[in-house]
Amino acid sequence: MQLFVENLSVSYGNIKALHGISFSVDQGEIVTIIGANGAGKSTTLRAISRMIPSDPGSKIEFMGDNILKYNTDKVVSKLGISHVPEGRMIFGNLTVTENLTLACFARKDSDAIARDKKWVFDLFPRLDERKDQLAGTLSGGEQQMLAVGRAYMSGRKIMVLDEPSMGLAPLLMLDMFDALKEINSQGTTILLVEQNARLALKFAQRGYVLEHGQLILEGEADGLLDNPEVKKAYLGA
Repeated sequence: MQLFVENLSVSYGNIKALHGISFSVDQGEIVTIIGANGAGKSTTLRAISRMIPSDPGSKIEFMGDNILKYNTDKVVSKLGISHVPEGRMIFGNLTVTENLTLACFARKDSDAIARDKKWVFDLFPRLDERKDQLAGTLSGGEQQMLAVGRAYMSGRKIMVLDEPSMGLAPLLMLDMFDALKEINSQGTTILLVEQNARLALKFAQRGYVLEHGQLILEGEADGLLDNPEVKKAYLGA
C-alpha cells in the first residue's frame, strides 16, 4: 500500500477531533472520505500533510516511510504528497504562471517541469488563456483549476484534495472531476474528502465514512452508494 494510517488521533486543546482512525490507500487508487461538516475530514488531510500535529500513538506511513518525522515542506518535496486545501489558498498577487512555477520550488528537472506545465495548460485551457493574469482576479472555478494544477506541478505521487467541488457550479464540478480522473490516469494516487457524497462515491473506487472523528463504514464505492445508512444520512434518500 502507498499510504497507511493507523490509530490517527488529533486534538485541538481539550477537544478531540479524530479518535484513532485507521485506513489505507493503494498506489493508483482513487479513495474518498465522506462525512458531514465537522466530522474531521479536513483534519485528516491536514494531519497527513503535517500541517497540524498528531497525538502520540498516531502512525502515518507513505511507501513505508514515517511521515511524522518530516516537516510540511518535506512532505511535498521529498515524499511527493501534494495538498489541494479547502479555500484553494492560491497566491492572488501572482500570475497563474507564477503560481505554477512556485510549486516547483524543490524540483531541479527543468525539462520535466516544462512538460508538466504544458500538460496542466492542456488539461485546463482556461488557465492557458489566463496564464499572465493575476490569480486573485480569476473566477472561483478557475482558482480551483489553478489549485489543482499547482498541486500537479509540485512533483506529486499522491494528491490529497479538500472539498474540490466546493463553490463550483454543477457543470464545472463535473469538469473538475473529469480532470482529476485524467490526473489519476497519469499515475497519481488521489485521496479526497468531499461533502458531495454522491459525486465523490461515483468518482472513487473505495470510500470511508467519517462521523464525529471516527470511521464508521468503509468499502467499495458502489457498495457504499447502495448502503441504506449512507443513503439516508448523506445521499438524501
